[in-house]
Amino acid sequence: MISTVSQTPSLPLWKAYLGLCKLRVVGAIVFTAIIGMFLAVPGLPPLQETFWGALGIGLAAASAAALNHVYDREIDGKMGRTEDRPLPQAQLTPREANVFALILAAISMLVLTLLVNPLTAVLTFVSLIGYAVIYTRYLKRITIQNIVIGGAAGAAPPVLGWCAVTGGIHPHALLLFLLIFIWTPPHFWPLALAKKDEYRLADMPMLPVIYGDEVTKLHILGYTILLVIFSLLPYLTGMSGLIYLIAALLLGGGFLYHAIRLKRARDNKLAMRTFGYSLLYLAGIFSALLVDHYLPF
Repeated sequence: MISTVSQTPSLPLWKAYLGLCKLRVVGAIVFTAIIGMFLAVPGLPPLQETFWGALGIGLAAASAAALNHVYDREIDGKMGRTEDRPLPQAQLTPREANVFALILAAISMLVLTLLVNPLTAVLTFVSLIGYAVIYTRYLKRITIQNIVIGGAAGAAPPVLGWCAVTGGIHPHALLLFLLIFIWTPPHFWPLALAKKDEYRLADMPMLPVIYGDEVTKLHILGYTILLVIFSLLPYLTGMSGLIYLIAALLLGGGFLYHAIRLKRARDNKLAMRTFGYSLLYLAGIFSALLVDHYLPF
């Protein structure tokens, strides 16, 4: 098979491979995994498990991202926000992307198994398959609940981080999982709302494509209310203190404000602003957990 990389000579090969990794997404995954590591112990987590755990989880996330590029290459080529990705632009072939993904996955599993612990390796592998295969290849194409169900894979990183430094799973780690799991729909549906026409063109059964704008906005508001309620659990269970509670209420109030404004709007101009705030919310809520962990009162 002849590589088509030469069709875009202006882009170095290493950048094409790097483009498969979705570094922003991987960065968010590693961030929440590291927060899980710090929350798992009363002091500082052990350096070896923290470093190798973050590396292994990050490599697995990059592998899943590369496989996502392979499975979604035809869809990506039909959508404006993804048409510049390496495979639609023929900067790499699907075979090259698959090989790259498998190499990353293999290195990740070796790192986690040999330098962290086997349980973290197994859970990370399950998460990888959940996102790259179950969600990307199947759920995304057959159900409007793809984001809800597929959110489980994206919610795993803090549990993986917790397991990396303790060798087990604690109920508090599952609270972190729950936060991201419930956050995912009101995070992604505003983007789907803003890019509805592109998803329709790609024949993707996203909620706004199948049931329209108003139903989607109602779902966003409903899940945001659920998120605000469930975000109180770390405080109510004694996992965190007042710093986190105040941050959760303020950040949750901001999310509700955006969701309500989006629901009342006659158009979708506020969808991307809501999407942007959801990213700020996730970073803020996990940062608050970390600060509260070391400065409780």
